[in-house]
Amino acid sequence: MTTFLSPRDVAQIVAAQGVAGSFWRLAGYLEADYRRWADFDKTPRVAAHSREGVIELMPIADAALYSFKYVNGHPSNTRAGLPTVMAFGVLAEVATGLPLLLSELTLTTALRTAAMSALAARTLARPDSRRMALIGNGAQSEFQALAFHHLVGIGEIRLFDVDRAATRRLQGALAGVPDLRLIACDSVEQAVRGADIVTTVTADKTRATILRPAHIEPGMHLNAVGGDCPGKTELDAAILDRASVFVEYEPQSRIEGEIQQMPADFAVTEFWRVLTGQAAGRRRADEVTVFDSVGFALEDYSALRWLRDSARELGLGAPLPLVPQQDDPKNLFGALGLDLGSARPQAA
Repeated sequence: MTTFLSPRDVAQIVAAQGVAGSFWRLAGYLEADYRRWADFDKTPRVAAHSREGVIELMPIADAALYSFKYVNGHPSNTRAGLPTVMAFGVLAEVATGLPLLLSELTLTTALRTAAMSALAARTLARPDSRRMALIGNGAQSEFQALAFHHLVGIGEIRLFDVDRAATRRLQGALAGVPDLRLIACDSVEQAVRGADIVTTVTADKTRATILRPAHIEPGMHLNAVGGDCPGKTELDAAILDRASVFVEYEPQSRIEGEIQQMPADFAVTEFWRVLTGQAAGRRRADEVTVFDSVGFALEDYSALRWLRDSARELGLGAPLPLVPQQDDPKNLFGALGLDLGSARPQAA
């Protein structure tokens, strides 16, 4: 029987483990899976693009488990009362194909994206980083802020969004977090001034230029989260030219990331190589590093494993008869429960 996890179940997991504990555990699953990169059968996500947005399927597998995520990205959805991003995912057994887990991934994607951002920053940013600029204060912003606060030690976050109401909402949501100072700013320039880390997480599906070379200071780490599909970027290409750029899965990032702006021979480093010691991360205190994050299927695989294990520990989830229950697995028609000898309409 497949286990189903609802948004309420995921909320209960986070409540039980605590926000900080959830991010630490999820980051642990992410790091463990990235460190065994060679074990996975990988492919760029399959996308169906429209003028309004994108719908994507993100599959990956190792020798034991297969997972996929269905996810959309529709920036105008909020005008219709719908989330910009909605997702669900499946974790299945490779040996039999049996779907073990069906879970919501809308909340979970926000959690794993923030945990991945913080894991990358802990690896690539200066160890003494304590101030962050958060450009884009929408649905992802609390997750990013809390992950950086708990996992990286960020104590001050400078906020900017073209929608001032979004910034006020974010300030209200995080007002009770101990040892976290929030500063609302009037411009990108004001927000990034003196920041150790800059996170961009905007939603518009366009080639925007949120950060320009004049915004960048020596030693900054840039966490570019919002550019995640063809035709959508946030950084001026000149920034990438002068920085060390790290990606999740290069074939996908070439299509969807900030580096879609760059020539095919533009040098990048896949993040797993830094974790395993096969490539250098930050080499100098004044070096500018960029994590060109688009989200990769491995991260959803890790998140689904975290959900599965956490649900088992807490006794959460409902049995879901997703697959027909058969006494004779060769008798699929029998699962319909039809009596073919009963009266039936006559042909005309």
